[in-house]
Amino acid sequence: MPTKAFVSARLSYLLSSEEKPYQYAFPPPNGMPWENSHYEWRDVHVADARYHADGISVDREGFELWDAPSALRDFADPDVVTRSYYPELAELACQVTGARHAYVFDHLVRKREAGRGTLDFGRSVKGGSATANGRIHNDYTEQSGMQRLQRVLGEHAAPARHGRYSIVNVWRSISGPVLDTPLAVCDARSIAASDLVPADVHYPRRTGEIYLLRYAPRHGWSYFSRMDRHEALVFKQYDSQASGVARYTPHTAFDLPEVPADAPLRESIEARCLVIYD
Repeated sequence: MPTKAFVSARLSYLLSSEEKPYQYAFPPPNGMPWENSHYEWRDVHVADARYHADGISVDREGFELWDAPSALRDFADPDVVTRSYYPELAELACQVTGARHAYVFDHLVRKREAGRGTLDFGRSVKGGSATANGRIHNDYTEQSGMQRLQRVLGEHAAPARHGRYSIVNVWRSISGPVLDTPLAVCDARSIAASDLVPADVHYPRRTGEIYLLRYAPRHGWSYFSRMDRHEALVFKQYDSQASGVARYTPHTAFDLPEVPADAPLRESIEARCLVIYD
């Protein structure tokens, strides 16, 4: 059960710059920095959404928490995750969004690093495994959201392009209740288009595009306290419908205040899913 209606937290917002922001998801070429942007810490209130979870909608605020236990117990093997977990997620995504078809196309396991160092974009400077991502971001932009449809469906993308489709992220703890570094999500209704800044993410074989977020005092942040393995947070990352629904839900890991030194390190899995409504 929640103990406080909100917590005070420091979130990392993008500072304006003249060049397009970028970051590398693998060790960059010699002489190139891992990222070229600067960020500012802002003190904000993050509401515990468990106090009003029944009134939250993925198409209004942009996120929902579901009681959705997984039959999979060990998420270490990517092939097992793809074979066993993806079908569960596809079914869940259709339930949450009301879509007819769902295609899970990737996932990432993250673990908070020992020592709980300052949160950054979630990659070790040594190119290690993914850690908690402390940069406020949205996984897709207007451009990359449309491109993802083509990447997932290939030659079958054309019919879907004329109907409604969206991309959702499904986030889950895989090691018990999250006590140290939960995920905060921003109410889609509190975001203005001018707050969103396109940024490149360089991967070994391609370049993707995400949104970073400039600060605005109107942003409404929420999290779900003590999220456990049986729960799944589903939040919107792109919607082809241009109005009337949540289209983007910026999110970030953040450090809870007054975390006991012996609190277990957060481990989580996130997966992205393309859903087709028609």
